[in-house]
Amino acid sequence: MWLQVNGQRAYAYTGGRPFDPARPVIAFVHGAQHDHSVWILQTRYLAHHGFSVLAFDLPGHGRSEGEPLATVEAMADWVLAALAVAGAARATLVGHSMGSLIALDAAGRAPEKVDRIGLVGSVFPMPVSDALLDAARTDEPRAFDMINRWSHGSLYDPPSCPGPGFSIWHQNRRLMERQKPGVLLNDFTACNAYQAGFERADALACPVLFVLGKRDLMTPPRASRPLIDRCAAALAGRGLPAPRVVEIPDSGHSLMTEKPLAVLSALREFAPAG
Repeated sequence: MWLQVNGQRAYAYTGGRPFDPARPVIAFVHGAQHDHSVWILQTRYLAHHGFSVLAFDLPGHGRSEGEPLATVEAMADWVLAALAVAGAARATLVGHSMGSLIALDAAGRAPEKVDRIGLVGSVFPMPVSDALLDAARTDEPRAFDMINRWSHGSLYDPPSCPGPGFSIWHQNRRLMERQKPGVLLNDFTACNAYQAGFERADALACPVLFVLGKRDLMTPPRASRPLIDRCAAALAGRGLPAPRVVEIPDSGHSLMTEKPLAVLSALREFAPAG
């Protein structure tokens, strides 16, 4: 599905079904150096089971035009603008890694537009190591190798190898290679610089889900606890349930491809009835 957002063409995958804003809307936001395709295994199911799905390519990523946006706040503004263009008055936002910060920021600043948020592989703060930032700046292939090692719980774990010639390890590497030079540094710099996470958590007024990989080295579950606790305090003050936390065994940071059914199960239980 093509949208015209802020004067530029933007792409959103709809799960193989026409987008209908009259149905419950779930919008998916990818992480650094990725695009909508990381959500294929979840979005296609949900689109065929009562939901309207939008999995965005952020500006400068995948098929969307423009330069990559430099801050998490600007990306959150863009997601809200894209939802409005699509005709979605409200939506559930699900974000992975950098996308989780985008979902959090949008929900904290525009609670009237967000039904609930799902934060996948999420921490705040989300610092990026100097070594990885330097590699993103000077040697992207080396950065891709570092990310792949730290993003996967194992080299060949099902569904990595359902048949010969298929590997989510290599698939992720190829996806990163398809993005434009400089996108990775832009995205990592935005994550590293983002400081408003606790402030946005304090403003939350909707249900929250965390989906975490037990073997995640990029955003380890223990580092998620400060954000979980901050969200819990804000929700308790508004009479809302504490965040639901799903920790997936044997998964690294690439949860949606390493453990697609577990991620889908968590989203199905959390999302509004479709």
